Amino acid sequence: MVFKVWKDGFIDLMELKLMMEKLGAPQTHLGLKNMIKEVDEDLDSKLSFREFLLIFRKAAAGELQEDSGLHALARLSEIDVSTEGVKGAKNFFEAKVRQAINEASRFEEEIKAEQEEKKKQAEELKQRKAAFKELQSTFTQ
Repeated sequence: MVFKVWKDGFIDLMELKLMMEKLGAPQTHLGLKNMIKEVDEDLDSKLSFREFLLIFRKAAAGELQEDSGLHALARLSEIDVSTEGVKGAKNFFEAKVRQAINEASRFEEEIKAEQEEKKKQAEELKQRKAAFKELQSTFTQ
């Protein structure tokens, strides 16, 4: 099952609610908040891709309570090789890897764009200071 809820690169409370409903494991508002809180490392009340992957890491390590929404999410999002076959599992994991690579590439692009913007702003500031000094020198003569 594919979910297209990552409009801004994060899963917020309403997107998580929709995802859980589509998986057949609806949660209460408080349950959804607790799900996010359990893996929300940066305390922004939404899940980044890294935090989303943390759900599955915790599930694999047995760190999620059996009755938690995150455990249900991890369990319902797994692939069963016995029913999907090896090729289905291979396709599933390849899709996950492609998704992770795309997210990483997008993250790198965002960082580069941010660095370029800062560089551009620093250059503009430098030019304004130079123009101001030039203007100032005409008044001090």
